[in-house]
Amino acid sequence: MKDAALPRDPAKFWNDRYADAELAYGEAPNDFLREQAPLVGAGPVLCLAAGQGRNALFLAARGHAVTAVDRSDVGLQRAATLAEQAGLPLETVCADLAGYDLGQAAWGTVVSTFAHLPPELRRHVHAGVVHALQPGGHLILEAYHPRQLKFGTGGPKSEEMLMTLEALREELQGLEFVIAREGERMIREGRYHNGRSAVVQVLARKPAAA
Repeated sequence: MKDAALPRDPAKFWNDRYADAELAYGEAPNDFLREQAPLVGAGPVLCLAAGQGRNALFLAARGHAVTAVDRSDVGLQRAATLAEQAGLPLETVCADLAGYDLGQAAWGTVVSTFAHLPPELRRHVHAGVVHALQPGGHLILEAYHPRQLKFGTGGPKSEEMLMTLEALREELQGLEFVIAREGERMIREGRYHNGRSAVVQVLARKPAAA
């Protein structure tokens, strides 16, 4: 999950958060995604743990065919409403990533921003991403690093749900890492991601078919 130790009822936790009138993570897309957006190709885009759709809507506005998947129907309803108001096409899928089939060579780009999951599930999802990307496709990922625990400006309070480059290189075997860095930056993403933060950022590419 994105901002707490794993709750007993994750769907209720996120539905409660996304029920507020204020957008939980603001309207603007993730900064790292915005930086890498010119690399998003013509293939369809999948946004994991899409929440209220800020990243999905940003990419849809750039002309991409986007599917937003999240386990919160409340968050996705907000995303769908915002898409309709903006006149943007957006497909939403309410699903638990534990049971969601990412497909085979189905996506030109997969976006994962602050999609924090328990380790076993994270490894399962990341293995699925490798298979789900089309040859030449990209994964754009930003997550909190374990050093984030000293900042307390967002993210889970459980170290095992945070990510390191070492773990990501193992979990994403089969992708070429174009950008792979750990560092600190200021994050201003609504109420729940706000302040100096320790992050890991990855831009990874699936090798083109021979």
